[in-house]
Amino acid sequence: MMHVCDARSRCRSVGVPVLGQDSILEPLCFPDLAAEDCGASSLQRPSTELLPCPLCCQSAPLPQKDALLKHLLLEHKLVIADVRLIADLPKYMLHWRGRFREQPVTDFCSVIKTNSTGPVEKQEDYLLLCDVLPEDRSLREKLQQKRLEEVLEQQQRERDDSSFHHLCMFCSEEFTGNRSSLLNHMAREHSFSIGLPDNIVYCSDFLDTLQAKLDNLQCLYCEKTFRDKTTLKDHMRKKSHRRINANNHEYDRFYIINYLELGKTWEEVQSEDDRELIDDEDDDWSDWQAHPVSAVCLFCDHQSETMDQIYAHMKDAHDFDLHKVKMELNLGFYQQVKLVNFIRRQIHQSHCYGCQEKFKSRADVLHHITAAGHVMKLPDTSTWDQPQYFFPTYENDGLLCTLSDSDEDERDETPHGEDIPVIAEDISNLRALKQTSVLNHLLKSRGSCC
Repeated sequence: MMHVCDARSRCRSVGVPVLGQDSILEPLCFPDLAAEDCGASSLQRPSTELLPCPLCCQSAPLPQKDALLKHLLLEHKLVIADVRLIADLPKYMLHWRGRFREQPVTDFCSVIKTNSTGPVEKQEDYLLLCDVLPEDRSLREKLQQKRLEEVLEQQQRERDDSSFHHLCMFCSEEFTGNRSSLLNHMAREHSFSIGLPDNIVYCSDFLDTLQAKLDNLQCLYCEKTFRDKTTLKDHMRKKSHRRINANNHEYDRFYIINYLELGKTWEEVQSEDDRELIDDEDDDWSDWQAHPVSAVCLFCDHQSETMDQIYAHMKDAHDFDLHKVKMELNLGFYQQVKLVNFIRRQIHQSHCYGCQEKFKSRADVLHHITAAGHVMKLPDTSTWDQPQYFFPTYENDGLLCTLSDSDEDERDETPHGEDIPVIAEDISNLRALKQTSVLNHLLKSRGSCC
């Protein structure tokens, strides 16, 4: 079957499959924006369990799953969407290994053809396995449910466990019995709270992880390293850093909330819970502010929070007028998406998108583009208007969110002045119009019949 993923909904999906030696084998993220979107780790516990390839006899240890995903891409041209959201990746792979032996892989995967308008010898098909397929979605949900049941059982065992023994990380007081005594002590006596005991799972591992950071003289919040314990304690006290960093996804597996809903982080679940507690009658949006979308320039690291600002920057600083390109080529939304992803990828791989010349570094290609006047020199549309460029080169590319399908905003700003003609209603022949109208004839005919 043939599917092309919607560019809007797949902006947080898989890496971009690219041909040749410059293949991008994993999702890219802009450095300043990557912390929240791309730092999430799997909720799976560290394991030496083998991860099998669903299409051959190859396998790899679970911690080395990236090597197996690279193998799938290069050897089998298969991409699995949203791998980090799969609760039990080994069982997921084993399921599809069995299914692929029963039926052809193309019966389950979406097929994306690269360079579809180019020469036949340069075209290649890539397979995308994702939850668009009902069986895949069902499998992911079952694995998620099973993982949740296992975690809840583990939490209950910890609640009932009376053999817990641990030292306080700040005063070395010894605690035995229930884990809640230690957690409540640290919150009450040292203003250090990692959450309510009933929200924590794998508590001993969690405390050991935090203790290891302190032993390495690392601040638990900003994660900076200090020269001695005294300096570290003073820093955490003065800076109010006696808390953990919520953006460190290493801690995700220790909180029950992260296991509740498939594909949702604790922040998303928590925000939904907060909305349910708000009384509709008390809604006050007067001070509401939209979260700014930080868009990065195509040619440098400059970031802007609005479409007008980033367009103006690229035009003034780099002589690249994206709006002009859009108007001259009459580009729709999806074509704009593909063009942006094409330019991003070419520059990332140190290629000039205008003449396709290869350079040693990104800095060299940017210098060439400016010096050679290739900023506005785009190749033929067939070069970049390809299905493969539906995939974002950078997962957190805010520029894609600023693209629009039309110029409605500009038309809305057109002044309604005297230049706009107003056609008055002509009522001079209104009486004659009524007498000769079709409705009038129908009424006369109905009256004569009666």
